[in-house]
Amino acid sequence: MKKIIFTEKAPAPIGPYNQAVLSGNTLYASGQIAINPASGELITDNINDETHQVMQNIAAILEAADMTFENVVKATIFIMDMNNFGAINTVYGSYFDEKTAPARETVQVACLPKNVNVEISVIAVQ
Repeated sequence: MKKIIFTEKAPAPIGPYNQAVLSGNTLYASGQIAINPASGELITDNINDETHQVMQNIAAILEAADMTFENVVKATIFIMDMNNFGAINTVYGSYFDEKTAPARETVQVACLPKNVNVEISVIAVQ
């Protein structure tokens, strides 16, 4: 059985998907991009601000499922330009305790929705 997770504190889906699905005690969160949910504004002028917005969107989804970044066991980072990896990694890392950080992969892709620079998805377990 699955439960759909939705919060107005994260961007509404822009296609036929949900922000996250809780199946048993495992949360599968859809990839998040840097849309400010309050304004609908896309944040792409600065990679640090863009990554923080992505992580804040993930935090809101985790909160809606009664979880935190401590529950995240796997993350996937999609980036447009591997030259931004260092900045993205620094911001991303600030949301986790390095000793208990999740497994992760980072891949460079040809294009992302709305031509953003970074998209991150996570899997979390209660």
